Amino acid sequence: MQPKPGSSIGAMNKREFLKLSAAAGVSAALGTTASATDELRDITGDAVPIGVDERHARIEKAQRLMREQGIDALLVEAGSSLIYFTGVRWWRSERFTGVIIPADGELAYVTPYFEEPSVRESMAVGDDVRTWHEHENPFDLVAGILADRGLKSGTIGIEETVRHFIVDGVQEAARGFRVVSGKDVVRGCRMIKTPPELALMQKANDVTIAAYRYVYENLDKDMLPGDISALMGSATRALGGQPQFSSVLLNDASAYPHGTRQTQRLRNGGIILMDCGCAVHDYESDISRTWVFGEPTPKQRDVWNTVKRGQELALETATVGTPAGRVDDVVRAFYESKGYGPGYRTPGLSHRLGHGIGMDGHEPINFVHGEETRLAPGMCFSNEPGIYIFGEFGVRLEDCLYITEDGPRLFSALAPSIDGPFG
Repeated sequence: MQPKPGSSIGAMNKREFLKLSAAAGVSAALGTTASATDELRDITGDAVPIGVDERHARIEKAQRLMREQGIDALLVEAGSSLIYFTGVRWWRSERFTGVIIPADGELAYVTPYFEEPSVRESMAVGDDVRTWHEHENPFDLVAGILADRGLKSGTIGIEETVRHFIVDGVQEAARGFRVVSGKDVVRGCRMIKTPPELALMQKANDVTIAAYRYVYENLDKDMLPGDISALMGSATRALGGQPQFSSVLLNDASAYPHGTRQTQRLRNGGIILMDCGCAVHDYESDISRTWVFGEPTPKQRDVWNTVKRGQELALETATVGTPAGRVDDVVRAFYESKGYGPGYRTPGLSHRLGHGIGMDGHEPINFVHGEETRLAPGMCFSNEPGIYIFGEFGVRLEDCLYITEDGPRLFSALAPSIDGPFG
């Protein structure tokens, strides 16, 4: 579960090889109990960024899906989908920067004139860059690109996160075109991860687990959440990851999935619930662990074990062809048999069981009641059941997985026990 701002090849199988290699790397990185993050080493040196051939394959797949769906061109603005298809790293502002991918032919970029040199620095594919000055309408350039590709009318698919003013601008400038959702095109590409993507997600997860182990060995009584989060961030950077989020919920704050404003300090017998993730070459991890600073109570231990069993049931259910919502339903039914809920009520599991993950911490689709999309090889999800008891404590365990023909595979091993959450 990624928190609100502020508070994730053949058979040994390349996947198995990566896991074994990563495990060895983590052990070597940590060695004995560390006293300073400078004792950690970067374990991402062998991580391979997404290459040009991979981006060309993504564009070709998108174009095939566009033709199948009767879409003549796809518009994508700055953000993770722009990086996904083109490598261009840019931010969103009132000045439009994006790419138009036609169903046939070469793509083209639109960006302000003074940004062109910077945009070109990260372009991995294409060379057609159309620029506009501050007094000009960038969406006229979109219409021009379409015309240059022989398109005077048709349909323009819009990537689902594109902002409304851009849609309005395109509709006004390209009046011969009908604007439709490009969601199924982009999701059809991004939801199914390739071996290079899975390898990067594996590395991000390895970094996060290694950082967790470092933090676990270096906690002290009376630490504040910010102290622990800073330690996690430092360890993550030392290990080669780019921290994306680090939520630390202590004591009764753990009962609320995204915390409270009440000041908490690490104390004997108190719950520690951490939810952290990093990125390696754009691909993310998302792992949660819960344990007790000191000796757990019988109730803490029982709730923890119940949550763990939920994780196991999710893994047993998440097979190819299963509707994604079924995974949530099975776990939730088990918790209800233990007296929690019903449904999304507390005490119990108040949020969905999991979310898609890849370049974004949260991606479509979700393990949530009613989701009918069937699981397919290459899909990646968090598996993060929790039980939350308001006013007392909460437990959440989270590991990410990817779907294979042989069943789900974990990027990180499930926590063994509340007494040894990292083995």
